[in-house]
Amino acid sequence: MNTTTELTLSVIICAYTQDRWDWLVQAVESVQKQTRPASEIIVIIDHNPSLLLMAQKQLREIIVSDNRETRGLSGARNSGIALARGEVLAFLDDDAIAAPDWLEQLTQSMHDPQILGTGGAVQPYWAKQKPAWLPEEFYWVVGCTYRGLPDTTAPIRNPIGANMCIRREVFSTIGGFRSGIGRVGTRPVGCEETELCIRARQYWPQRTFLFHPQAQVSHVVPEQRANWRYYRSRCYAEGISKAFVARFVGAKDSLSSESTYTLQTLPTGVLRNIKATLVGRDRAGFARAGAIVMGLLITAIGYVVGCCFAQPTKDEQQLIPMPVVEDTLQATDNMMSNV
Repeated sequence: MNTTTELTLSVIICAYTQDRWDWLVQAVESVQKQTRPASEIIVIIDHNPSLLLMAQKQLREIIVSDNRETRGLSGARNSGIALARGEVLAFLDDDAIAAPDWLEQLTQSMHDPQILGTGGAVQPYWAKQKPAWLPEEFYWVVGCTYRGLPDTTAPIRNPIGANMCIRREVFSTIGGFRSGIGRVGTRPVGCEETELCIRARQYWPQRTFLFHPQAQVSHVVPEQRANWRYYRSRCYAEGISKAFVARFVGAKDSLSSESTYTLQTLPTGVLRNIKATLVGRDRAGFARAGAIVMGLLITAIGYVVGCCFAQPTKDEQQLIPMPVVEDTLQATDNMMSNV
């Protein structure tokens, strides 16, 4: 492990639709303008031939390849990992824009061999007006940092997938993201990084992941995700996803962070928002308090359904090993020689 010189760093961005093309271009450009440059930028296109062709033609000085694994975010990330040569692999969503010092802040602790990976803050960029009823405790519904996460650098169970970096050693030792748990297209499931990070901590119990809130990205929240219907479906899907994770890594570890969140963060949020209406005359306070209660209830229902009735598919049970092979490195060299 390299601990004396600057670690080599690969950035992986996965994309699946032309609808987010403009954001993908901005995401790539934000990585190219970092104060701490990446060794390589890899864009993986998830089973979309026309988008792949567009990206290969228009995105310059980066590696563009297709998802050679199962369709979905987990398979796409695993395809990127197989191509990457960095000692540290950073992940950015295709609709997220990194701050200029993102990589510098995100990797500041990675010279410590006890740190398996880090995550940063994901700030919402509302395509339309932010819903007044949406509580900050449930910003995870739209893929953003939520109230309840640390305010300063601190250990965490797992980072948010839109803004994280993980040592290559993790993937080469315990395998990649479990295929099928994460998003496939617009299906609002997740927890692939949760399962991976828990698996890593179970393998290396003395090592940890850190949260660096100063490592910032802005995450686009489109209008179709800023409504009650999406809120309900995302909460329900989160419950099912957590049930699947519990099957693979055990309920105790899979719900370790949720205990504090449920017993402390959410009740405090309900009281704070009720007070905002009664004292501060914030008419949306009652709505946010109600959304917290309903969000918890719907997520719990999803978890029960996932535990009792839903069965993981063959893809969701699959764990892809991540060996570094000469053929993969040669393929990467060939791509780089063509840019």
